[in-house]
Amino acid sequence: MGWLALLLIGLAGWLIWTGRLQRMTAKDGMALGAALVGAILAAKGKPVIGAPLLMGAALFFARQGRTRRKRAARVRQPGAQDVAQARALLGLSPDADAQAIRAAHRRLIASVHPDRGGTEALAAQINAARDLLLAQQRTVDRGD
Repeated sequence: MGWLALLLIGLAGWLIWTGRLQRMTAKDGMALGAALVGAILAAKGKPVIGAPLLMGAALFFARQGRTRRKRAARVRQPGAQDVAQARALLGLSPDADAQAIRAAHRRLIASVHPDRGGTEALAAQINAARDLLLAQQRTVDRGD
């Protein structure tokens, strides 16, 4: 069981080193902490206390993985209304090409960028509208 404690400590170090620990939720951090404590207790000769902590953390992460995969599978595809809203936000007609989309984006983002007194939320909406319309344009160009 000593190797398991070293493995979990190494995993925690890797998570910190790569910055992935910053993207973890509080629940993820608590489960990782429980796994580390459980591994250390099991390595110290107290498997009655350590094993349930390790098993609970393993079950938590297994369930989290299934939940994240389900969420990723439910990603909503943009509809006609989303495209129409993006065009209205950028002030574009339905027949605008990729060059017109980029030009409208540059014009708008220059005036609402956070460095110029705009808000991050509005800049993000304009960027998302550009990305959506360019993706749709690529789809049309391919003939999908």
